[in-house]
Amino acid sequence: MRVLRPRVRRVVVVLALTAGAMLTGGGLGLADPTPRPPQPPSPSNPTDQQLDRSKQDVTGAAGQVGRLTGELAAAQARADALGAKLEVRRETANKALVDLQTARDAAASAARRAQATHAETAAASATVEQAQQRLDTFIAAAYERGAQSGSLGLLAEAGDPDDVVGRAELTEDVAQDQRAAMDAIRRAQIAKVNSDSLARAAEQQALAARNAATSASKTADNAVASARAAVSAGLAQLRQVDSQRAGIEHQLDVLTAKDAGLHAQRQRYLDYQAQVAAQALAARVGAARGARGSAGSATSGGGAQAVISRAMSQLGVSYAWGGGTGSGPSKGIRDGGVADEFGDFDKTGFDCSGLMIYAFQVAGIGLPHFSGYQYNAGKKVPISQIQPGDMLFWSDGGTIHHVALYIGNGKMVEAPYSGGAVRISPVRYGDGLMPNAARMF
Repeated sequence: MRVLRPRVRRVVVVLALTAGAMLTGGGLGLADPTPRPPQPPSPSNPTDQQLDRSKQDVTGAAGQVGRLTGELAAAQARADALGAKLEVRRETANKALVDLQTARDAAASAARRAQATHAETAAASATVEQAQQRLDTFIAAAYERGAQSGSLGLLAEAGDPDDVVGRAELTEDVAQDQRAAMDAIRRAQIAKVNSDSLARAAEQQALAARNAATSASKTADNAVASARAAVSAGLAQLRQVDSQRAGIEHQLDVLTAKDAGLHAQRQRYLDYQAQVAAQALAARVGAARGARGSAGSATSGGGAQAVISRAMSQLGVSYAWGGGTGSGPSKGIRDGGVADEFGDFDKTGFDCSGLMIYAFQVAGIGLPHFSGYQYNAGKKVPISQIQPGDMLFWSDGGTIHHVALYIGNGKMVEAPYSGGAVRISPVRYGDGLMPNAARMF
């Protein structure tokens, strides 16, 4: 729409007022039969110099706004990078703790096996001792029966044939008892050797498992200590960035308000001039605005747009690790680290995957509360072909740790990290962005 210059508009106003006076008879000396309502007071009419100075102020303010916006984006990028690093280190520490518990379980199992084999060895020793006692008893019995004289001696002492048969059977019984006793001793000795061998193997396994547990414990302790140190340093940097961001946003608000004030003053004057000088033009502008409003109200809210609208309805809601359901924000949970230091367990809000669960619920799509599983929930689409409603993912070392919803024009809505809130951000290309997005429609 072409805007009349101030001097031209003033001429138009004078002509319009003069024409109005003539048509009502004022210029012909005729009486006006119907009194007109009084004109509203004219807003301040800035001179050309004031308007030029105002334009320069606006241009200068816009330049400062642009510079501060760049600084704010850089500060936000640093905060995002710190948040991602803290998540990765926390996961590394958790993995070390899991490995430690696994090693401890293995050591306990090996110790139980060693204890069982010791019991078997003790039983084998008792069997050997019993066999030896049986052999001693057999020898003593044989001695008492005169077995030391041999089988011929026993037969020679027989008084009749029946006695010979009896003594022969006795001799065979003695021989069988001796062989049985010796076999029992040999079996018991073999069982004891085997039990001893198994016990030694079990003890070696228990020792190896204990060593593995000790090594895993040291690894876990180092990982946790490193993660804690990184968290402390990261929290200090995040607070510094947040403080810097708050200062920049305040400056941005001041400059924006000043810019808006200048535009409002200019617009009030232009609106008044346009109303007095050209009622037809005002009508056309109103019609155009009505058409734009009708077009906007007819916009469809289904599918991907409904998902985007549902996610953006939560802008400003606090980040809470573990929070978010299909019904809305929920209480966060403890993680033993960063989230606890920010008090996420005592907040109601969303984490990154929880926000996706809530957004896609409007389309009847259920998602798991883990960004890695959400990555595999939809069709893979190259980043170069993303559309509004696609989910974007970031990883570190192959481990996915963050998800956001693409809303178009290089922007996304996300729940960023502990201490933050649901927000709209520029897409962070590079910096771990997965080459594919997940499309659910």
